[in-house]
Amino acid sequence: MSHPEQSKKSNPESEPGEVDVDFVYYMFDWDDNILHMPTKIYLEKKTPEGWVPYEVSTAEFSLIRGDTENYRPIEEDWDKAFEEFYDIGRRGEAAFLEDTMAALKPVIKDRDRGGPSFRRFRKALIEGRLFAIITARAHSSMSIRRGVEYFIEMMLTDEEKLRMIENLRRYNLFFGERDAEMGNEEVLNKYLDLNRYRGVTSPEFQNLVGKQIESGAESPAVAKQFAIRDFVKHVISLVHGRDSEAPISIGFSDDDAHNVATVQAFIAQELSAEFPDIRFVVYDTSDPDVPRGRKTVITGQLELDLDHLPDDA
Repeated sequence: MSHPEQSKKSNPESEPGEVDVDFVYYMFDWDDNILHMPTKIYLEKKTPEGWVPYEVSTAEFSLIRGDTENYRPIEEDWDKAFEEFYDIGRRGEAAFLEDTMAALKPVIKDRDRGGPSFRRFRKALIEGRLFAIITARAHSSMSIRRGVEYFIEMMLTDEEKLRMIENLRRYNLFFGERDAEMGNEEVLNKYLDLNRYRGVTSPEFQNLVGKQIESGAESPAVAKQFAIRDFVKHVISLVHGRDSEAPISIGFSDDDAHNVATVQAFIAQELSAEFPDIRFVVYDTSDPDVPRGRKTVITGQLELDLDHLPDDA
């Protein structure tokens, strides 16, 4: 859905299709991409005296996970190493929300700017754009959604929340869905229902994909590819399923350089051929010297009429 300044004002009496919108969607990794979460990974580190317990952040883990000579999961058990990334750990289903609340505290106090895709995610929410959270965590979709709901509550001003609802109603109108009798909360819930919240190592996600993939929390790239394709098919079914021929742009952002390289290859070699009418954009947010990430456009049709989009679309 378009930002108010990017589309015509909606008319309650107008017919479906008369409202000018564009179709820009996003897929976000969460940790160190949107927020710097305090969740720890429990490893053991090799020292001259032997193996000792060693707790690391997700950012540090992305740098050392390939160093199996000096680091290993605690008690050589990856489930124990990632205990805080599950809904069945010590804190249960509250873990993701609690860590999201903790991560947002310094942002609220202007002591932290969030991750490199923080502003992009916030902007996508205000504009009412469909999105997917695709994380290596093992939380359920509902646990992740609760974190997103808290983000909306705390990070959007009252004016921005109203702008989001306006955009959501414009999107509904474009597709012929009359929502005049729906309250703002109902409109928001409908929007949140349409998004995807994928903890790709969760039992819920593994049940969804069945035996089609094998990927653990320490190596989530393959599972993320499945989630990416699933989201692409989801938005296509929503847009093209309503007889719209408008071009689609879908962005993906991740702070893990290995995941970014894998996803770029996956899009270039598979998705761009499978979906040639889609403009794919990948944001590599692994380099702290590039505050909002490096942008790469991968598209099957370079002539797509999307030149009007903002630079972060």
